[in-house]
Amino acid sequence: MRDGFKAPELPACRKPSDDGGEEAKLLSPFTLRGVTLRNRIVMSPMCQYSAEDGFVNDWHFVHLGSRAAGGVSLVMVEPTAVTAEGRITPGDTGIWSDAHVEPLARIVRFIESHSVVPGIQLAHAGRKASCEVPWRGGKRLRLDEGGWPVVAPSALPFNPGDPESVPLDRKGIDEVVAAFEAAASRALQAGFKVIELHAAHGYLLHEFLSPLSNKRDDDYDGSLENRMRLPLRVAKSLRAIVPDDLPLFMRISATDWVEGGWDIEQSVELAKRAKALGVDLIDVSSGAMVPDAKIPIGPGFQVPFAKRIRAEAGVATGAVGMITDPHQAERIIADGDADIVLLARELLREPYWALKAETALGGQACWPTQYGYEVARE
Repeated sequence: MRDGFKAPELPACRKPSDDGGEEAKLLSPFTLRGVTLRNRIVMSPMCQYSAEDGFVNDWHFVHLGSRAAGGVSLVMVEPTAVTAEGRITPGDTGIWSDAHVEPLARIVRFIESHSVVPGIQLAHAGRKASCEVPWRGGKRLRLDEGGWPVVAPSALPFNPGDPESVPLDRKGIDEVVAAFEAAASRALQAGFKVIELHAAHGYLLHEFLSPLSNKRDDDYDGSLENRMRLPLRVAKSLRAIVPDDLPLFMRISATDWVEGGWDIEQSVELAKRAKALGVDLIDVSSGAMVPDAKIPIGPGFQVPFAKRIRAEAGVATGAVGMITDPHQAERIIADGDADIVLLARELLREPYWALKAETALGGQACWPTQYGYEVARE
């Protein structure tokens, strides 16, 4: 497919309300600032570990483009490193140089050609950086194996037995903030309409939040106020860069699932503070701070966190985690537990989940013209 391809105009699809019925809440539009999602189904950012020197390629084009054609309203590009040292693996996508912009812009153009909003998650892996890709074991890479020095709030490594991390000094913290700012500017140049700040899953900003990983002795450690300082500083900086008509998201781990770690009460306070700085939606995940946490995984197991943050912080939330059935997703939105649902593994299994959900909930799936012609004949 040549660059610059423009999809045929999407057909006008019937909604239940067109026949006097009630439209499913999952299928209703959702507006944040000047961006409107045509439904509440979002593709969650998922690492593909398939880039080279941070550059997206045809795998990412097909992976992301197929979900845009599959009916979601927002496609989020995977955690994209703001520095080369901030990658989880050598296969992570990156946006630390101007050269990374155009390959991402190509994907943005295709996503938008399907009336889908393009988004990107900006990330720094912190002490979970410099690892082998998962299908090769995911071990920490030594320098002679193609690895690199790992920075974090404290020297504590993620896995016992791994080399200690290099604690960030003040200059290093300032450089991290500047890297997020530069990455956000490049993301806007590429055409992204939603930027998400990754402060979850045991990566750098989450490491500053959690008492389990933050063992500093300065004003970035100790009290909740201090531990929130860097994530909120980055959020404030990004809000100043992102135009007023575009939304800013923040993904958090609502709990570490470990006694004495980051928890839902602290997450509610963080969400309040983030909202005051102009963060428009909290994408609520959990865990991944330490390797031995006991997590009670089950259908929709993180939804109660999204519900509580939405109610107590007064901010829009996204629910993610083992959401697999359209009726389950509809209940989350209809009951006011969250404003959007983010699907990950389920969209890997079925790229056209959103289109099938429209049919399951009484709507008429708006298939791409090239596919819809054949579907209509069935």
